[in-house]
Amino acid sequence: MSHAGIPAFEAETTPRPRRGGHRRKRRKRRRFGSFIAVILSLGVIGGLMAGLYYGGSAVMGSLSDMFGDPEDYEGPGQGEVSVTIEENSTLRGMGDVLVEADVVASREAFVQAAEADGGVIQPGTYTLAERMSAEDAVTALVGGGASVERVTVPEGYRIRQTLDRLADETEFEVEEFEEALEEIELPAYANDEPEGFLFPATYDLGQDISAQSLLQDMVGRFEQAEGEAGLTAATEEMDMTVREIVTVASIIQREVRAEEDMARVADVIYNRISGECAANGVQERRLQMDSTVHFAADDYTSVFTSDEMRQIDSPYNTYQVSGLPPGPIASPGAAALEAAINPSDEGNCYFVTVNLETGETNFAATQEEHQANVEELQTYCRESDAC
Repeated sequence: MSHAGIPAFEAETTPRPRRGGHRRKRRKRRRFGSFIAVILSLGVIGGLMAGLYYGGSAVMGSLSDMFGDPEDYEGPGQGEVSVTIEENSTLRGMGDVLVEADVVASREAFVQAAEADGGVIQPGTYTLAERMSAEDAVTALVGGGASVERVTVPEGYRIRQTLDRLADETEFEVEEFEEALEEIELPAYANDEPEGFLFPATYDLGQDISAQSLLQDMVGRFEQAEGEAGLTAATEEMDMTVREIVTVASIIQREVRAEEDMARVADVIYNRISGECAANGVQERRLQMDSTVHFAADDYTSVFTSDEMRQIDSPYNTYQVSGLPPGPIASPGAAALEAAINPSDEGNCYFVTVNLETGETNFAATQEEHQANVEELQTYCRESDAC
């Protein structure tokens, strides 16, 4: 750098900074900077440590959720809550239902307990305690410790009897079922008449059940049974409608109890209405069956009919009217439906139950053979209080 314009002596006599002092000043600044760097480093390290701590805690919590014991209640719980396990529910789906109702603390705890138990949980509506341990909940569901609300309608009930049974076993009144009966959808072959088409079976009563939905379920179950039996497929070969076949099945259901006798009763019915029994004393293709008279009179106090009852003016009085009655007289079960399209081929024209306790029934082709069977029944009745 040029020093032009500056006297030489000034250049020589101007004190120069001491090298040692200069270094000390620089060292002081370096120490101050180092101190700041240390503070900043400690802050960074502290931040990292805090991040690791909280982040690690979150990770460990997640790992604990994944691999540790799931949240669970202790003990059998308390109170009551109703839950419904739907058809084809998975264990996870069941767990979700139970968690929502606060029966168990977590789905995972329930699934683990159910898999460890290995039992089968049936669909249905259960009454369980709230805040149960998962193990206790599984035990209640598998072991039947919980109540499942169901209603059973026996084979052979007419609609009036069916509605009475439903009203007795559910929270609905007979009048509600009567109103619902007007709203349900029936298959076309029922001709808008529900008699005979409410299938006799056991039905679960879910939380969302209504009088109409229950009756509709019964109709749906009938359609399923009709399809399984093949009634529609049999109509062309038999030259009958589905309704007529169901009418035959309903008479079969009311006349005998033993399934092995049902096809034989079907044989008698078809032989009578076809006229094949005319030579054996059955005139004008009349069925002459007490079950149809009971329906006409709406009187089931006795298995027999009186002379007065047999004079009732009704299209269902088969002592007075030829052929089949105009519709079913009861709800037939699967065995009766099957028998109606698969009658035996024995050529019988008569039958009579000779033991009212066991249901033993004798069949006959001729009037003379039938009379002998009737006398056997009369002997039984003289010795039994069942008549």
